[in-house]
Amino acid sequence: MMIYQLLRKSARVVLLAVVTLGFTTISSPAVQVQAAAISTKAPLTAETQALQTLNSFYKPALQGQFPGAVKGLTIGVSTRQDVIKKIGESEAPGEDADAFDVYHAEMGHPGYAIAYKLNRIRELRYFGTNVERQTNIGGITLKMVKQQWGAPSASKTINNGKLVQNKVDYIRGNYVLSFIFNSSTDLDHINLTKKIVK
Repeated sequence: MMIYQLLRKSARVVLLAVVTLGFTTISSPAVQVQAAAISTKAPLTAETQALQTLNSFYKPALQGQFPGAVKGLTIGVSTRQDVIKKIGESEAPGEDADAFDVYHAEMGHPGYAIAYKLNRIRELRYFGTNVERQTNIGGITLKMVKQQWGAPSASKTINNGKLVQNKVDYIRGNYVLSFIFNSSTDLDHINLTKKIVK
């Protein structure tokens, strides 16, 4: 009787896998186990996705780069032409030497701003996505940054027009990765610049 109950239970698991995953034939026990494992995998939370976004900046910053669509573009090396080739023309190009070329966040793609010096990237800014912002930059808090990366190299209050922001810097090799917070739970953007040698 016990074997019969185990077989019935196994048959239900296989049937459930077939129905939920759309299999028409199940050929081996390994496929059955894999199908059951897939159906029970927990979905990612917004906080988990924000943490993944935060940590995706850690290693690329050592090379003077950001992850994602601009991966491979390097501070002090890549030119405006390299940027255009990689992500296209800016929707809002800078109007003077110190201005940023702005790439707006659209359709789930993050926004960027890029400044140049002598036609080479001087600064990269990452604004994240507008859609599902909490799963991206909007879910990154000051507490999360400090828990993941430890104490910052520097922290200061800056004025941006009428807005008072907290700038938190981490030295990553020859570069400075800065998190610009409007409040401890509202990350405005992330900056990457070359470290200034004093």
